[in-house]
Amino acid sequence: MAARDGYGTLLSPPAEPARDFIIGGCTYAELYRLAGGLYLLAGAAKAERPWLCLCTHDKTLIMAALIASLAGGPRLILPYAFSRQALAEVYDARSPAFFLADSTDGLDYPAGPQMIVPGMFPADITVPLTVCDPDETFLILFTGGSTGTPKVWAKTPRNMFAEARYQAAALGISRDDVFLSTVPPNHIYGLLFSVLVPFVSSARVLKGIYAFPREILKAAQDYRATILVSVPVHYRVLNTDALKRYELRMALSSAGMLAQEDALSFRERTGLDVVEVYGSTETGGIATRRRFPDGESWHPMDPVAWKIREGKLCVSSIFLSPTLPRGDDGFFMTADCVDPDGDHRFILRGRADDIVKIGGKRVDMSAVQAKLKQIPGVRDAVVVSIPVGRGRQNELAALVATDLDAPQVKRRLAKVSEAYAIPRHMVVVNDIPMTPAGKYERAEIEGMLRTGKQQKARKA
Repeated sequence: MAARDGYGTLLSPPAEPARDFIIGGCTYAELYRLAGGLYLLAGAAKAERPWLCLCTHDKTLIMAALIASLAGGPRLILPYAFSRQALAEVYDARSPAFFLADSTDGLDYPAGPQMIVPGMFPADITVPLTVCDPDETFLILFTGGSTGTPKVWAKTPRNMFAEARYQAAALGISRDDVFLSTVPPNHIYGLLFSVLVPFVSSARVLKGIYAFPREILKAAQDYRATILVSVPVHYRVLNTDALKRYELRMALSSAGMLAQEDALSFRERTGLDVVEVYGSTETGGIATRRRFPDGESWHPMDPVAWKIREGKLCVSSIFLSPTLPRGDDGFFMTADCVDPDGDHRFILRGRADDIVKIGGKRVDMSAVQAKLKQIPGVRDAVVVSIPVGRGRQNELAALVATDLDAPQVKRRLAKVSEAYAIPRHMVVVNDIPMTPAGKYERAEIEGMLRTGKQQKARKA
């Protein structure tokens, strides 16, 4: 193997070895030495380029493993969770030779693979200056939790590092930036913006994953963070008078649409427009927007070609997973419905699979959900379609986070909605279950609606 397409520069010794990658935790020199030790795992297994499952949120270990894999070391797996079920799904799908974790305590992993932890492999080996084929799979991302059905997505070095370089350039990231993240790095958004983008920019990263308002704000102040990587649910809880700008110069959001009132609140308190990033694990990044002044319009990223077919967004870019089905024109059709908005922009209109028939009428569940969220006193809401009996009939059901009771919510929704579009089953809760990545925990939500298990039962 030889350095290809400029990717060899990523394996070269760091220009500033003593510079922190993780503030107070790991230097760039230590990161590369750790990558060299992980690279040796490829020669310790019988299989050529064995699979290594990363059961860790440690950004140092994840970045070191990515460097090692780019050099031709083990291919990597990032599971959506570290539960017994999630790891069993990983083993059934790819039979990894190794599981890498921070420690063996509390990790219930399948029998067969070798469990390794830091300290069990050398951390003073130089990573080879050779590069694997940038278009061959070197990383597998498992997605699950938000849909209840795990999916497997392959990623190549070109997918990941080309997007990281693009995002860094487009957002003007520099070595002076300090990244504060509220999302874990084992999902695509956290992986890109709290690991890869800082790495290709020689920036620095805070070690923790900060999920509570007080700890987010304290970390921003104490470490003079300049880039906030977060999700809508966390911007909602940051809607507080305690929020200040500190040294922040940019705030990013993904994993769902940011509510306009939360974007406005953040802007009023910090002077910053949140940059929303639209994409998916399988497609990579697609578009960005700033709610002020962009409104509802999304600006496609420069490397992304797009078109609208049958009302759905179709995309083609170097960020797409190689396993995605494409048409003869090379475009992948998403499930997202869009309208053109002039000047090479588009407006998202919800997902095609959000349209269901209720009593013979077409109902857009995302529109019902949006109307619920607009009711004063409703903090959040999720609307799903539940099959009825053995036929093809469906009923709407909603989980609503509010201090109102369900009859009150229904009465208020009836003022702005047709009768057939009012969820027949409604369960009121304190909070709606979310994944660590900031998405709705669909399987748990549907289970709560079907079984009646909730935080506080006020059905109607």
